[in-house]
Parts: sequence; C-alpha cells; structure tokens
Amino acid sequence: MGPDPVAARAYISHDLVIHFTGGRVMHDPIECAEFNKLRYAWVKKRFARTDLVAESGDGTQIVYNIGTLYGAWPDGTPFEGNRYVDRYVLRDGLIVAMDVWNDSAEWLLDPSLMQQTEDKP
Repeated sequence: MGPDPVAARAYISHDLVIHFTGGRVMHDPIECAEFNKLRYAWVKKRFARTDLVAESGDGTQIVYNIGTLYGAWPDGTPFEGNRYVDRYVLRDGLIVAMDVWNDSAEWLLDPSLMQQTEDKP
C-alpha cells in the first residue's frame, strides 16, 4: 500500500513470506502493490494502533497493526472504514513474515456489508 514497495525491501528479510487475504502467498512488497492495483483505484491506511505482543530472547518480535482502509474501488466509488489487521513477525529488526486481513473481499462480494461495518464504532 505504500508508495514505494522497492524502498520497503530495506525492512524485510530475504526469506519474507506474506500471507495475503484469500490465502495468497507473496514474497516481495511489490507483489502486494501489484495485487492492490487490481483491487483498488487507490487505497490508504488509517492506523488505529500498533501492539508489540511478543518478544523472545532470539530477537523475534510479533507486532500487530490495526486500523481501517480508505480509498476508491476500481470503478472510482469511494470507501472508508474497511477494517484491517496486519501481523508482522520481525527477527533482528527485519520483517520475516506478514499476515494481512481486511474486509475488502466481503465488501466486494456483498456491498450491503460495507454500510453495516461503517456504522459500527
């Protein structure tokens, strides 16, 4: 989702594994950017919070970032309030794994769900 997936490579391990919504497996931030080009005209994140939930003695950390997505669908229709959760596994300061969940697939399948989610605090 970032504007520079190539620069993001400075923060990832050479053996990065990304599990994206729908069971898609990716290994490079540019793959995520390319997938998002198919799903959205544009998209950005509103961070609600970031939590370090585990840290081990071997330099591994687990971090969750939660918030909402906003942007426009490929047809230009705007959206906001699309909930997401990103889970990162870091080792020695580099991202080795990422899991991505959000409401996009559900909203695309049943647009009436979009309003229901936007109405919730």
